Amino acid sequence: MKYPADVRIVEVGPRDGLQNEKKPLSAEVKIAFIDMLSDSGLRSIEAGSFVSPKWVPQMADTDKVYASIRKKDGVSYPVLVPNDKGMAAALAAGVKEIAVFAAASESFSQKNINCSIAESLERFKPVMAAASAAGVRVRGYVSCVLGCPYEGEIAPAAVVRTAKALYGMGCYEISLGDTIGTGTPVKTRALLQDVARDIPRESTAVHFHDTYGQALANILVALEEGLSVVDSAAAGLGGCPYAKGATGNVSTEDVLYMLHGMGLKTGVTLEKIAEAGRFIAAEVGKPLVSKVGQVIENSIKW
Repeated sequence: MKYPADVRIVEVGPRDGLQNEKKPLSAEVKIAFIDMLSDSGLRSIEAGSFVSPKWVPQMADTDKVYASIRKKDGVSYPVLVPNDKGMAAALAAGVKEIAVFAAASESFSQKNINCSIAESLERFKPVMAAASAAGVRVRGYVSCVLGCPYEGEIAPAAVVRTAKALYGMGCYEISLGDTIGTGTPVKTRALLQDVARDIPRESTAVHFHDTYGQALANILVALEEGLSVVDSAAAGLGGCPYAKGATGNVSTEDVLYMLHGMGLKTGVTLEKIAEAGRFIAAEVGKPLVSKVGQVIENSIKW
């Protein structure tokens, strides 16, 4: 089996990982977390989200966080933007890369952002135009690609439609998100093969939550299918407020251990990610979810 020689990790902990945490975190904590991640060798770190603080209070200080983090050469710090208002805030902050998101499930789109999939895509047109004019790169997310808390299993054709729409609008990369973590390897392979008929594998990423413990197996399938970009969160942060029982993103520590054990290059230092994971888990008051993070923590000589 031939795997990609180099895998890019997109660290989503500071945004997707923290956005649903109930405990308020100061901007200083989030800045320290991102700076620790920047020192690990990561090339992509989600820095926050320009969304309404009414709906996502944890991201209310993204402008301050983005302005204060130590930005390293060769590292991108994308922020999530839901509409033209968020785009205006991102441009004012000097952001160089943004992310937009749409669902493969109509029910999830209505519950999550109060509009249909078609309406959500329409909202992105002025965002994409503004990004193009400003030279800002845009990454696209598709949620619920392998299951929805309201509709159950999602047809691959629905995923392909949304992914194609985002790619056609100008997103340089499409991240396929198993939002509630119900995907399994066989279903993952079938989905990726369907998507690959319309979107190049080099422009496709995967984003797995580990609710049922399937994330690493699904990532392995993605690697076998020729994908080389994987989203993950230090300490396994995250969850889905619209999916009861859904746990967090697959942990960056666990993903790195697997990739490095396969001889694949990431440019990321596992121990530094584990340090960042311990830091942020303590700040949110949660135990480490990462299996590898737990091993490293228990091996430290205090």
